[in-house]
Amino acid sequence: MKNFTLDLKTTIYFGKNQIENLGPALRSCGTSALILTGKSSAKKYGVFDEVITQLDAYSIPWVEHEGISPNPRLSQVLEGIHIARNEEIDVILAVGGGSVIDAAKAVAFGIYVDDVWECYRTDTGFERALPIGVVLTLSATGSEMNGNSVITNEKTREKLPVHSSLLKPVFSILDPSYTISVPGNQTANGIADIFSHILEQYFSPTMDFWVPDRMAEGLLRTIIHWGPVAFHQPDNYEARANIMWASTMALNGICSTGKITDWSSHALEHELSAYYDIPHGEGLAILHPYWLEYVLDSGTLDRFLMYGKNVWNVQDSPETIAHRSIDETRKFFTSLNLPSHLSQVNISDEYIEEMAENISKRSEPVGTFKTLRKEDILNIYTSAL
Repeated sequence: MKNFTLDLKTTIYFGKNQIENLGPALRSCGTSALILTGKSSAKKYGVFDEVITQLDAYSIPWVEHEGISPNPRLSQVLEGIHIARNEEIDVILAVGGGSVIDAAKAVAFGIYVDDVWECYRTDTGFERALPIGVVLTLSATGSEMNGNSVITNEKTREKLPVHSSLLKPVFSILDPSYTISVPGNQTANGIADIFSHILEQYFSPTMDFWVPDRMAEGLLRTIIHWGPVAFHQPDNYEARANIMWASTMALNGICSTGKITDWSSHALEHELSAYYDIPHGEGLAILHPYWLEYVLDSGTLDRFLMYGKNVWNVQDSPETIAHRSIDETRKFFTSLNLPSHLSQVNISDEYIEEMAENISKRSEPVGTFKTLRKEDILNIYTSAL
């Protein structure tokens, strides 16, 4: 077990009608807000109107930066920084899902630096950020309670993360009813993202710290139970609530306390979606089972046995348990109509060697559970075709 420091920082307002806390929460952070939104859903389903009602009631002036795309673009971040500087903004409010929140974080620190992309390229280079608030409308990334942000540079075809406690939202409003209108494919993508976040921390060389492992298993079992309910019964509030809280808990630091974590599948998926702009959850649903197959060997078997027994309730010979756990993972994703091969999302082998080279140049070796080099990365991409 590693030593650790845990500072969650973010105040969570969870449940129905928690939007009533937005005005005072935002007022405590600043006096002039930049609101970031996605394409249209927040306005279409009335969430944006509720937000503006709160801001107007507390006399908080605001401007909007709308149209943030999935896999948020550097160009959109730069536009937001320009608005924030010109309007003398002192607080950022993200109304949307993970892409909107990640872009909001980029704007929050980007106003203080000369080259925001250089900070993503080096994962360093800033010491200040505006306070950030969140009204969550999609369960997926967990960005509502962590200091992570991922942005795509569309010119260089790079998708890179930055990590800092400065980027943890001051508050996040989590009303599960705001996710009831989310379409089935987006719900499924979010579920795959949540599941993958937990696997990245669960499949760890740290085997001696039970607390985060048992918590991770509980979250995985929660997703296995409630994910299909949310997918097939989108207006089921309990399903939406359980998935929303699992999403937040999956990546707020709790599951990684005292552990070495991996993140290989995310490295491969970030490169994939930088080139092909596919939904992040789709890419993970395809790649993560192939990563599991690739890293399974006699040295990693014990973790697979734990996963198969405690998450999937498989009882059999050790080898069968390990392979069944991978099969069950893939079947879970496909039960949500998610793809299992890259060819299903029109991806061929055209760029896979180039992508593997990019990843290996950036951070070889990749991962910690079983380290990967260029040849390994290429093998995983190839097996996923």
